[in-house]
Amino acid sequence: MSPEGKKLFNIIILGVSFMFIFTAFQSCGNIAQTVITNLNNTDFHGSGYTSMSIIYGVLSASNLISPSLVAIVGPQFSMVVSGVFYSLYIAVFIQPATWAFYTASVLIGIAAAVLWTAQGNCLTENSDENTIGRNSGIFWALLQFSLIFGNLYIYLAWQGKTHISESDRRTVFIALTVISLVGTVLFFLIRKQEDTKAPGDDDSTNEILGESSSARNKMMKAVAAFKKSITLSFTKEMLLLSVTTAYTGLVLTFFSGVYGTCIGAVNRFGSEEKSLIGLSGIFIGVGEILGGGIFGLLSKKSRSGRNPVVMLGILVHFIAFYLIFFNMPNDAPIASMEGTDQVAYMIPSKEVAMLCSFLLGLGDSCFNTQLLSILGFLYSEDSAPAFAIFKFVQSICAAVAYFYSNYFLLQWQLLIMVLVGFFGTITFFTVEWGAAAALAARGSDYSSI
Repeated sequence: MSPEGKKLFNIIILGVSFMFIFTAFQSCGNIAQTVITNLNNTDFHGSGYTSMSIIYGVLSASNLISPSLVAIVGPQFSMVVSGVFYSLYIAVFIQPATWAFYTASVLIGIAAAVLWTAQGNCLTENSDENTIGRNSGIFWALLQFSLIFGNLYIYLAWQGKTHISESDRRTVFIALTVISLVGTVLFFLIRKQEDTKAPGDDDSTNEILGESSSARNKMMKAVAAFKKSITLSFTKEMLLLSVTTAYTGLVLTFFSGVYGTCIGAVNRFGSEEKSLIGLSGIFIGVGEILGGGIFGLLSKKSRSGRNPVVMLGILVHFIAFYLIFFNMPNDAPIASMEGTDQVAYMIPSKEVAMLCSFLLGLGDSCFNTQLLSILGFLYSEDSAPAFAIFKFVQSICAAVAYFYSNYFLLQWQLLIMVLVGFFGTITFFTVEWGAAAALAARGSDYSSI
């Protein structure tokens, strides 16, 4: 296999592995609060929102050390170990216990920081200036198939049910745990780049010297990665992109946890309210995959750069927020186990709810594919620290959003996303114009997004 073929193979395996892991994890996130609501009359007293807030809070803090960990053990092994912790978190729901639930939330927060830092490193190592847009799209589209498969199962299995039984819960989460483990094993298929050795590098003397300095070199790499993360955090481009990244964290919280809970709480949807959570996840996935395909795989046909895609993303999201505001009861995010009988400005419509799910996914793919692309372009030599900062900002905003989701009515959650999204779009435009100027100065063609 040619070097380019090997790199493309690695990108595909990376995307498929993440697809399996996040088929399990995102499906778990979509139904966690609904399942927990059905458990709260037992000895279990956890909160799905609180758990996700812990996960993203720990994730944000762990991103300070994740580049160092990836530098020491390598991206492949980092992803394998992280995948195991994702599987353990999902397995907790098979027989829930409050202490295990919150302990697993802390552990998966650490694992997620390492996983996403290693993913950014692997994506950048297998891309160059001309392929980063394409590879970001391939990875994103494959990843978002995760929203299709898990939620399709939930939709079919829970159709017509208003209460989730113990048997239903165990069946779903055993299946999701196995799916997550399959994705973890697939990381072993990623092929390492061949090292180029000078003649005589493999003699016994060099092997002994190499072994004696290995630990020291890894520690030096870890320290250098940590210092680079701190330095990059305060660059103009990273500070501006952090506003855009913050918006993706708020949206991630909304479509992966809050919106599904809102749908499941609307009593006017009748016996379909629980199965509609799965159908909503499917429509979000369709939007994500469509966006990843159009704006990633077909990126070479565009000569306008990344800004039009981000503009499309914010417009699509604003339309979705407007329709959700009119369609969903204001107390839906914080409704009790009995749900809500309130009505917003229109009779709740299943069709409008699913349209909004699709628009949320499409807009999210617009932002994330372009953020992955511009980070890979601007920081090709410092990919691990750059992607660690990206996940740090995204996850800390997601943690804050999950926390206030316990208390804020729907209208305030939508308003926060509108304001942060507006300013995040402007800051992204500013960085992209700078990237375009840099390409023009180098005499390169401004055709890759």
